Amino acid sequence: MIYAVRGAVEHTEPYLAVIDTGGVCYAVNTSLQTLAQLKKGEQARLFTFLYLREGICDLYGFISREELLSFKLLLGISGVGPKAAVSVLSVGTPEKLALAVITGDEKALTGAPGVGKKLAQRIILELKDKLSRAGQTAGGNDAGTAVIFESGGALTEAQAALCVLGYTPVEAAMAVKGLDEALPVEEIIRQALKRMSG
Repeated sequence: MIYAVRGAVEHTEPYLAVIDTGGVCYAVNTSLQTLAQLKKGEQARLFTFLYLREGICDLYGFISREELLSFKLLLGISGVGPKAAVSVLSVGTPEKLALAVITGDEKALTGAPGVGKKLAQRIILELKDKLSRAGQTAGGNDAGTAVIFESGGALTEAQAALCVLGYTPVEAAMAVKGLDEALPVEEIIRQALKRMSG
């Protein structure tokens, strides 16, 4: 398994970056969000996922672990292949994807090429189901985790969004603890992700 590729950005084009890792150049499929942060000739590290299926062997890579995690979550949804997953991540950050799921915002997903209303509804439904199961697990573990989703407001929305991204309710609660609830939900999520990756 290739965890990440690090090297100079040799070439970019829509949905593709070529990374020179010191003589070996990897063609890495990626989102427009990641491409926007890459510059030709500069060093970059992309967290990767090797997609193998019926004679297909493609490498996908993303600038952050959160974007890679979102990609994997999207692949786990019936009817979502790697191209559709990359398309969704190209029109919004992982934070925006999580917010779209918890608020049921289909339009945020149908803005992605190749994602129609039915697929957007399926993404929201299946990721919300994962969130619901995470919340039930939290409630059943111990008294400390049962109160995780009870604070209400922006912090609760941010916690739920972090769970959509694959973090446990306990991790989400710890990440938002002490953050300013007056901030927009997306900013709370961004700061919480920074804490967890820092």
